Amino acid sequence: MPAPAIPPHVFVIFGATGDLTERKLLPALYHLMQRRTSEGCYILGAARSDWDDARFRNFAREALEKDGVSQDDLATWCDQHIYYQCLGDSGGDISALRQKIDAIEAEHDLPGNRVFYLALPPRVFPATVEALDEHGLSSSDGFTRIVIEKPFGHDLASAKKLNDHVHQFFREDQIYRIDHFLGKETVQNLLVFRFANALFEPLWNRDRIERVEITVAESLGIGDRAGYFDRAGTLRDMIQNHLTQLFTLVAVDPPSAFTAEAIRREKVKVLQSVRPIDLGKDVVFGQYTAGTVQGEPVPGYLDAEGVADDSNTETFVALRLWVDNWRWQGVPFYLRTGKRMPEKRTQIAIRFRCAPVALFDEMDSDDTPVQPNVLLVTLQPNEGFDLRFEVKVPSDAFRLDQQQFQFRYEDAFDKDLPDAYETLLHDVIRGDQTLFIQDEEVETAWALYAVLLENDVPVHDYEAGTWGPDAVGEKLLVSWVTGGE
Repeated sequence: MPAPAIPPHVFVIFGATGDLTERKLLPALYHLMQRRTSEGCYILGAARSDWDDARFRNFAREALEKDGVSQDDLATWCDQHIYYQCLGDSGGDISALRQKIDAIEAEHDLPGNRVFYLALPPRVFPATVEALDEHGLSSSDGFTRIVIEKPFGHDLASAKKLNDHVHQFFREDQIYRIDHFLGKETVQNLLVFRFANALFEPLWNRDRIERVEITVAESLGIGDRAGYFDRAGTLRDMIQNHLTQLFTLVAVDPPSAFTAEAIRREKVKVLQSVRPIDLGKDVVFGQYTAGTVQGEPVPGYLDAEGVADDSNTETFVALRLWVDNWRWQGVPFYLRTGKRMPEKRTQIAIRFRCAPVALFDEMDSDDTPVQPNVLLVTLQPNEGFDLRFEVKVPSDAFRLDQQQFQFRYEDAFDKDLPDAYETLLHDVIRGDQTLFIQDEEVETAWALYAVLLENDVPVHDYEAGTWGPDAVGEKLLVSWVTGGE
């Protein structure tokens, strides 16, 4: 069965000459339009740079070539599908943008469907949405949708203020707060894995699960992001959005229907059920020092260009959350993320309780206790699932060993997985908000972490190339399934 066609529309990118557009948005839109029937789909770049259609088309062609696209007709495709509008030195010439949109829609007989993607610094979000409404671009004869990149606020007060401001001009069903983590196939498949397989859902509770670990480890440092990162830190940059989203999808109760509204409602319930974080027991901050990562010596965080010599910004966070509801009472959820760790890995580990009677302990000649079953959900690298289980080793002695069932997307399916941005942009165009964050969810997440933002949390050193500060094991009393044992 052929893939459904993409509705005809104009996809407007604010900040079109920036890095995000070059690396992610243009390749994602190109591949999306190649996979599906996309007659009547046009990309309109908008930025302050004094470019014209021809220069932006050349920029797009070079971006796609860097992404590995080598089609002979790439230049023709760009000429047919890509336009550009300069917004002036102030970036606020929305009247010219409105005229350009009207001209494209008239030229191609389009129905007025529009997407506005704000690939912009957060400080200009309010002015941009206000200007769109002022020039009659907050609604149209077709659909009008606006995509807002993270960070959505920097604390609870700013998130509420931004929500209130955007809601003056756009309805909630028009707003798509994007988190690219949620576009990964394995993240989406968590819901299918749980609710379509009768084997696992009956086990997904406090009776059978001992703990849940969510790890997002990065081997790289902060790169050229010091200006942003040293103000934000890992709690704002990773925990409040990426890891919290993964946490809610693991902990969520079955929704009443597989709809965006029902799923997002259950995610909010999870966040509302989280016990207040205990600063003395449930959190560890860290900052990496010089060390060796994957065989290469690397400098410490304080040596990075643009970082203040006395910066106390955390590059690592580990914390423990308790969900006080019927399903998860007493089960700890551990969230861990950091920079300059031994490897790049994003993984969820669900550790099941051991059998209540240790029948085989005395038979094991190596005195190795029976290991608990573990379900590993890997988002990167090599997206897939692993299930660890105990078997008898073929020998005269009665010895146990842990093996695993393994599933990898790249082994099971012949086609390449869509990039996360491709998946999410497709959802925006077809109006599916399931993988996007609603207003109440944003504010509830910021409220959960307010205690960490409003108080001084000690920051412990950890050597680059390790799994974080020693204080993690000492304070949280956890031995991680993956890394940092």
